[in-house]
Amino acid sequence: MSKTKKPSIRDYLYEPPGPRTRTWIRVGTALALGLIAALVYAVIHQFAVTGQLKAKYWSFFSRWTTWRFIGQGLLTTVEVALTAAAITFAAGFLLMRGRLSRHAILWRLSAGLISFTRGVPTLLFIYFFFLVVPRTGVKLSAFWKIALPVAISACGVVAEAFRGGVNAVPRGQREAALSLGMTERRAFYRILFPQAFRYIIPTLIAELVIVLKDTTFAYIVSCADLMQNARVLISNYDALVSTYLVVAVIYILINYGLNRLSENLAGRESRRKTA
Repeated sequence: MSKTKKPSIRDYLYEPPGPRTRTWIRVGTALALGLIAALVYAVIHQFAVTGQLKAKYWSFFSRWTTWRFIGQGLLTTVEVALTAAAITFAAGFLLMRGRLSRHAILWRLSAGLISFTRGVPTLLFIYFFFLVVPRTGVKLSAFWKIALPVAISACGVVAEAFRGGVNAVPRGQREAALSLGMTERRAFYRILFPQAFRYIIPTLIAELVIVLKDTTFAYIVSCADLMQNARVLISNYDALVSTYLVVAVIYILINYGLNRLSENLAGRESRRKTA
């Protein structure tokens, strides 16, 4: 006996497409695939015309030393991204707590910091840590000169995501916890926040993708990440197109994996809610 598929939130919000709509979807998909194929052919043809497909621009990728060098840069990129993400989530949590506080000063301070970090471009934070902070006598390694500004730039968005998740929890949950004798603090950490965290896991993973992308600015502070090592390969082999193409594929694969993880978690949460 086959099991019936449980409806998701999308099934409740949207009607299934009719025969005519399905036909248009197939036609649109075919046209889009044809356009992508034509674009790929045009790019490859242009590479061939300009000589970018010559063996000298690609042969060094057959060497183990090249991939070891790329792997070392990728490892640094992952370390910077995870460190920045950890700082981002911790700072975002603290800003969220301040934003939900009943103390006016703490609330205004948190709201101001959230607006500031969301409004200032990441690149300006990086230049601040790269050019201004050393003049104060504080010596930071290249690793922290990229991890800290990336984390500061993203913490405001994470704080608002946390706050949105907390506000999405039904008010009855808090009232029930208080009626059982829990304090506000205990009710928040035992009842409200665990539920809110489940709501925003896909959003946090999506923010991790943005943090990973922002680490590409690491070349500014000469941090030996994936992009910096790619620049070294370009300098040594005069292979700009092939090197950046390989690096782009690596970033695409990582971000695709994170996006798929976010979608799967979102789908699992939707099925849990509708179960």
